[in-house]
Amino acid sequence: MSLFEKRNVSMMMDLYEMTMANGYFRDYHAGNLVTFDVFYRKNPDQGGFAIFTGLHQIIEYIENLHFDEDDIAYFRSLGLFQEDFLDFLNNYHFSGDIDAFPEGTIMYPEEPILTVHAPLLDAQLIETAILTQINHQSLIATKAARIVRSANGRIVSDFGARRAHNIDSALYGARAAYIGGVDSTATIMAGKSFDIPVSGTMAHSWVMYYDDEFTAFRKYAETYPDSTVLLVDTYDVLKSGVPNAIRTANEVLIPLGKRLKGVRLDSGDLAYLSKKTRAMLDAAGLTDCKIIASNCLDEYTIQSILVQGGCIDSFGVGECLTTAKSDPVFGAVYKIVAVEKDGISTPRIKLSETAEKITNPGRKKVYRIYDENGKAVADLIANDSDTIDLTQKFRYIDPREPWKIRYFKNCTAKALQVPVIRNGKSVYQKEPLETIRTYVKLQLDTEIWKEEQRFENPHRHFVDMTPEYYQMKMDLLYKKSTD
Repeated sequence: MSLFEKRNVSMMMDLYEMTMANGYFRDYHAGNLVTFDVFYRKNPDQGGFAIFTGLHQIIEYIENLHFDEDDIAYFRSLGLFQEDFLDFLNNYHFSGDIDAFPEGTIMYPEEPILTVHAPLLDAQLIETAILTQINHQSLIATKAARIVRSANGRIVSDFGARRAHNIDSALYGARAAYIGGVDSTATIMAGKSFDIPVSGTMAHSWVMYYDDEFTAFRKYAETYPDSTVLLVDTYDVLKSGVPNAIRTANEVLIPLGKRLKGVRLDSGDLAYLSKKTRAMLDAAGLTDCKIIASNCLDEYTIQSILVQGGCIDSFGVGECLTTAKSDPVFGAVYKIVAVEKDGISTPRIKLSETAEKITNPGRKKVYRIYDENGKAVADLIANDSDTIDLTQKFRYIDPREPWKIRYFKNCTAKALQVPVIRNGKSVYQKEPLETIRTYVKLQLDTEIWKEEQRFENPHRHFVDMTPEYYQMKMDLLYKKSTD
């Protein structure tokens, strides 16, 4: 199929989801209500938090979930499914409920960031599509937040499309990066699709096409006199590139009443070259000319350049952002946590020889706990029936140290999950991308401790449990381990 043919993304699923759905259908279990949670086990890059991203695309997927005639024909060709099941798929639409964190919420390991409560067949079919969106976009948004933080207030642009794994990765990666805090993208499709500011300069090929560097700069300045940014490292930054940029400013732009907006460095020792470039530009009276840097940058490289006194005003970040190169797998999972029979929800738990893979069972709620100054001191997992009353001291349990008696005092709580889908239809108010981006920044600036935002050895955000929830989990663990 051509890339440009219409795709039915409803088919974004693993085969086992369809074979299990068929099995439930044959065994008359398809309509039984179940609950699945999405959660993850560790933050990328050993960081202190992650950013929940991709919810808008999940909603679009759920609302448009259907199977075309071509899809049914493909399923028939596999020889795995009977005609009554294929007839069922022909008129299929998701009919369950989904609750989730609002997009852009700061999140932590082991807590339910999205919950599906739906007929068993419905809940099973959507696993891969949900995880695809959350795993990719949450990873890139979290990486972007780290890179933006390392730039210490300087402009950061997404330059990563050409290093992305494919077109969709570039498109949605740019969206996630903008939510995470980058200021613009070089990817036109993302700019058009999501109303993200676009930015860009020139490539080395422009400079190399012309017979000499000055001619290349002059032609570009004459074409874009209001936004001239010149790439100065094609031949020699300090002996050729910067001097020719200064000459272009003096001979082409200033006579037109224009100013040279910037120069870009894309190779070499960026700290050293930027300091030398800054001195040369200032000596020429171009103190307002910005210096832009690119070339395989990440949060650690940017931080190092600035510690060394690098004179860089803006960073273009490519492959290390769009592929989250240092830790490219987010690892969110989708696990069944409860089965409802005769109106009674019974918790389910997954056991493992690896303690971190034991799941948190049952239908639950998660709250963010704030101190009297509005700082998030912990998240709290509770049974959906637990009463959370913080008007008096409230006992909680740290599952890593359950023997300690601890209380929240003078705190407030906010339920983190909100209704997203009801009976297959969206009830969630989608916010503009700019609003989601602002929400991320607000949390990081005012709610989340700076100690959790360190690159090295960040403070662990506590994900605690109510005593009732902790006891329910321990009882179920004991029962399953002795069955």
